[in-house]
Amino acid sequence: MGEPSGSEGAGSLQKAWKVAVVKELGVGIATRQVTMKGLYFQQSSTNEEIMFVFQERENLPVAEDNFVKLQVKACALSQINTKLLAEMKMEKDFFPVGREVSGIVLDVGSKVSFFQPDDEVVGILPLDSEDPGLCEVIRVHEHCLVHKPEKVTWTEAAATIRDGVRAYTALHYLSHLSSGKSVLIMDGASAFGTVAIQLAHHRGARVITTACSPEDKQHLERLRPPVARVIDISTGKVHIAESCLEETGGLGVDIVLDAGVRLYNKDDEPPVKLQLLPHKHDIITLLGVGGHWITTEENLQLDPPDSHCLFLKGATVAFLNDEVWNLSNVQQGKYLCILKDVMEKLSAGVFRPQLDEPIPLYEAKVSMEVVQKNQGRKKRHTGV
Repeated sequence: MGEPSGSEGAGSLQKAWKVAVVKELGVGIATRQVTMKGLYFQQSSTNEEIMFVFQERENLPVAEDNFVKLQVKACALSQINTKLLAEMKMEKDFFPVGREVSGIVLDVGSKVSFFQPDDEVVGILPLDSEDPGLCEVIRVHEHCLVHKPEKVTWTEAAATIRDGVRAYTALHYLSHLSSGKSVLIMDGASAFGTVAIQLAHHRGARVITTACSPEDKQHLERLRPPVARVIDISTGKVHIAESCLEETGGLGVDIVLDAGVRLYNKDDEPPVKLQLLPHKHDIITLLGVGGHWITTEENLQLDPPDSHCLFLKGATVAFLNDEVWNLSNVQQGKYLCILKDVMEKLSAGVFRPQLDEPIPLYEAKVSMEVVQKNQGRKKRHTGV
C-alpha cells in the first residue's frame, strides 16, 4: 500500500507529493464516546508562517440533512493556499487541514440519496469545511463525494483525486484536448505532471515534457507509453522554445501546461522565481497558432507586445484554478462527473500515481510542515 504501480512509479522519492493516508481504523470508532484529534493550522500575525497543531475534537453529531458521517481511511497532504483563503475572507483562528479523503460511510442524513452506510467513498472537502480530513471521523456533504471503485486502494484514491481534477480542468475544460494535439507539460516528473501526462496520452496527444534533474529525466524516459521528447532544463543551457519548435517542425505546440513562469529578467526576478522556470516570452514563442496556454501563475503580467503576439497567433491564455469547482454550485454536476471519471481511470490503470510510504496520523504535523515549504513532491499518506 503506497507503492507505485507500473513503470511510472520508478521516479525518485523527492518527486513525490506528500499524500497523507489514514490507515485502517477500528470499526467501533464511531460508537465509542471518546474525543478525537484533528490537525489544524494557525497563521502567525505576520501572515508569513503557519503553525500546525493537533486539537481535541468531540464526537460528531449524527449526520443530518445532506451530510454523511465518514470514517477516514486516507487523506492526502497538499499545500495550503493561505493567500486564497485570505482573499475569500475565510481566515479563522484555527483552520482544518487535509481535504482529499477516502473512507467508509458510517451514517447518512435524512436527505442523503447517493450513499448508504458501509459505502466506500472518496472526495475533496470544500474550502469552508469545518472538519479536517486529518481526523478519524468527519462530516461531509454528499455532493463532495463519489463511490470508490473496489480495485482502488484507499491510498490511491486519496492521492489521485486532486491531481486528477486539476488535469481534467486543464486539458479537457480549458484547452479542449483531442487526439493528435501536441502538448507541453512542464515538470512532468511531479505528481501532477505525471497524472497530466497519463491523461494526455489516454486522449491520444503527443506529449513533450521537461525534467528538472537527471533523475527526473530518467524517470520520464521510462514512462509507458513514451513521451515524444524529454527536455532536460536542469543545467540551464537548453533553450526550451528552440527544443519545442524543433520537435514540432517549427509549428509550435498546441497546448502548454506550465508549472509557473518567470515574468522578468533574471536580474529583476526574486530568487524563488529562478528555479528553472521558463520565461513568459519562451512560452509565447513556442505556442502554435490557435494554441492554448494554461498557466498556474496567478500574477501573470503580459505587456502589449506579448498580447499582440498572442493576438497574431489567435492563441488563448487560461488560468488553472481547480478550486473554481467548489466555489459555485452551478458546475456541481460536471464536478461530480469529473470525480467519477478520475476514479474509473484510476481503476482501469490509466492513472498510475506516484505514492510515498504511508505515515501514521501522529506524523502528519511534521509532514505538513515539509509539504507547506514545498520540500516534498510525492503523494504521502498518514495512518491513524
